[in-house]
Amino acid sequence: MSVASWSGSLLAWEQELTVLKARVGRVLRRRELRETGADFLDGLLSGIERKTGWLMAEQSGAERPYRMQSLLGRSQWDADQLRDEVRDYVVEALGDADGVLIVDETGFVKKGDRSAGVARQYSGTAGRIENSQVGVFLAYASRYGQALIDRRL
Repeated sequence: MSVASWSGSLLAWEQELTVLKARVGRVLRRRELRETGADFLDGLLSGIERKTGWLMAEQSGAERPYRMQSLLGRSQWDADQLRDEVRDYVVEALGDADGVLIVDETGFVKKGDRSAGVARQYSGTAGRIENSQVGVFLAYASRYGQALIDRRL
């Protein structure tokens, strides 16, 4: 279904979000992970200003953030498989003959050295050589919308 066919209706938008959650759920094999993954997506789309594990868990009605934190930090799932699922969804939902790919690199200034890819390197974000990570992101954009579809450090 293209975005143009469901973008005007809140009910249709909610139905499409349910479809996306089911597709993401293919990657999350355990029922608890699928439920937490759906809550995570709701948290990302919510109006809460900061998207922390605590606040997103609170948004979902959980008393503690442990399941939300576990989803990202300790659970077993394949990030590349999830990326592929999201990319396929984006192509189906936003695909257009005039669509374009956008490549962008972004530097993330880091204080420590324990994150993957951290080194003293030029960061455009800082405008100088800094202890940082550099991420390269691929987005797809069309008249129907835009979405990130790949990433690399």
